[in-house]
Amino acid sequence: MKMKLATVALGALMAAGPALADLTFPSLSYRTGPYAAGGIPFADGYADYFTLLNERDGGIGGVKANVLECETGYNTEKGVECYESTKGQGALVYQPLSTGITYQLIPKATADGIAIHSMGYGRTSAKNGNVFSHVFNYPANYWDGASGAVNYLLESNGGDIKGKKIALVYHNSAYGKEPIRTLEELSKKHGFELSTLPVDHPGQEQKSQWLQIRRDKPDFVLMWGWGVMNQVAVQEAANIRFPMENFIGIWWSGSENDVLPAGDAANGYKALTFHNVGTDFPLFDDLQKYVIDAGKAAGAGDQVGTVLYNRGLYAAMLAAEAAKKAQEISGKADITAADMRDGMEALEMTEAKMAELGLPNFGPAFSVSCSNHGGDALVGVTQWDAASKTWSLISDFKPTDSEVIGALIEEDSNAYATENNISPRCN
Repeated sequence: MKMKLATVALGALMAAGPALADLTFPSLSYRTGPYAAGGIPFADGYADYFTLLNERDGGIGGVKANVLECETGYNTEKGVECYESTKGQGALVYQPLSTGITYQLIPKATADGIAIHSMGYGRTSAKNGNVFSHVFNYPANYWDGASGAVNYLLESNGGDIKGKKIALVYHNSAYGKEPIRTLEELSKKHGFELSTLPVDHPGQEQKSQWLQIRRDKPDFVLMWGWGVMNQVAVQEAANIRFPMENFIGIWWSGSENDVLPAGDAANGYKALTFHNVGTDFPLFDDLQKYVIDAGKAAGAGDQVGTVLYNRGLYAAMLAAEAAKKAQEISGKADITAADMRDGMEALEMTEAKMAELGLPNFGPAFSVSCSNHGGDALVGVTQWDAASKTWSLISDFKPTDSEVIGALIEEDSNAYATENNISPRCN
């Protein structure tokens, strides 16, 4: 625990200098590299929320928050270097922002006793807290995304998609391959025909994939893309006149960056989500007053309210709420990484709490427990309106197929436990 300032003189000296930052939240950002357009708004939203808490509330439980940003360029090796160089600086929780970095950090962070929050990405089976003690992926994971897309299609087609063709266009990486097994299981259950089309990094060349889609005429296309791959896919879909309302991306394929380049042709495109869109929430008024207008924004202030800015802000909000829970459980304001892990495992996000934070219905209500590090697996759907250049939430946050996903998580996490000699930790 850090020494408390005891004298008025020292207190005055500190007031004159930079504020003491006790609660450290590393930000493994990527403001450079091929995916910078996605990394910048997330990093801005993450930093700005903590700045708001510092400026408006004096921090979290009276202790200032410190966002320790380290540039990864979305490169796994650099991400691991960032982790190693920052973990000794009081790091409470890591948001790796990359499935590749997450996989590398799981054993390291667990051994070091530091929590990872891979929100909506990373190793899906880390939802099983019985095996993964320090990894959390609430409120939803990639397999929830796959099921959420299928459930939405079921709902939109009278509960029956038997005989329908669904094509998956995916980033040819660990990230892009995540939903395949789940979709295969769901295709058996619901009788749809699944085809998979990999796209190599960075994704600028997709002619052959979309020629195949034009030839095969799938009823629906799902996409697990990132960066330039998304906007190229949306444009290629428009080129072959694929109906946009039948094209659904995962949440990393549903930002303004992905649809604006195609102009009016992107109208009607859909994307899954685990948080709300836009700025029509009371908290954004405070953000404007205490952060943007005060000249304390992490970026130029031009990303506020965009999908990925909101995602960064949401990640920071969940981290701050877990820190508050950790303070409550431990009985001290100056929490450790071990306390933070306990706070994350006891986190409960209710509608009332989100409203109190100025973010009513910003995300799904969920709770975390020892065995469930992934929350309640509720997924929504957004749709792009090209005329107004806005995303709208067109579906509530709804349940996913826990029967199919639960079995897959059990199988994968148990295999990991066997490989790594991990004993079940929850009673």
